[in-house]
Amino acid sequence: MLSISEENYLKTIFNLSDSGKKQVSTNSISKFLKTKPSSVTDMIKKLTVKKLLYHKKYKGTNISSNGKKLAIQIIRKHRLWEVFLYEKLKFKWDEVHKIAEELEHISNEKLIDKLDKYLKYPKIDPHGDPIPNKDGKIDIKQIIKLSNLSIKDVCIVSNVNDEDGNLLEYLNKIKIHIGCKIKVFDVIDFDKSLEIEIDSRNKVFISNRVAENILVTKIN
Repeated sequence: MLSISEENYLKTIFNLSDSGKKQVSTNSISKFLKTKPSSVTDMIKKLTVKKLLYHKKYKGTNISSNGKKLAIQIIRKHRLWEVFLYEKLKFKWDEVHKIAEELEHISNEKLIDKLDKYLKYPKIDPHGDPIPNKDGKIDIKQIIKLSNLSIKDVCIVSNVNDEDGNLLEYLNKIKIHIGCKIKVFDVIDFDKSLEIEIDSRNKVFISNRVAENILVTKIN
């Protein structure tokens, strides 16, 4: 059994390390979790003793195979709860992330398996993030940032950054959602803002910062 804090660290390091592909610095963990570097160091030592992390002095920290398994299951629970909150309890997509941050720490496996079955085994959460199955398998799509597209490119929105509720509220306002079709009409040289058309209906201008937080599948 891990504490809530330990689970949060594992999930954070898993995500910051790109699923264990690279080392993560203490400062980057500290910045993400908004905590002191000394506290991060203490937790890294604790999780290293439990063989959930690897730490190399001056090189950083990475997650072990056992740590990955636990982190993926935490992520699975988080995303399943997001689907439940969004689809069944009708929370907005800018509300579900924070609530799921609390619910992801429920450890009853039977409950989570029943939740998965009740939701008919969803593949993605409300923001387009893939949901790992019970065995930890994650289906990863080939997606790119909307900001990387050029004039006349057409794409389908596959994923949006769920960390910023203000961003999600704005996307909802301009009717960008998972699965909608976007065509790029113009890219402004000055600030790389984009003029786009959403679902062949409304045209809007979005900033480069917004476009950086929308991931898409190109279809032409």
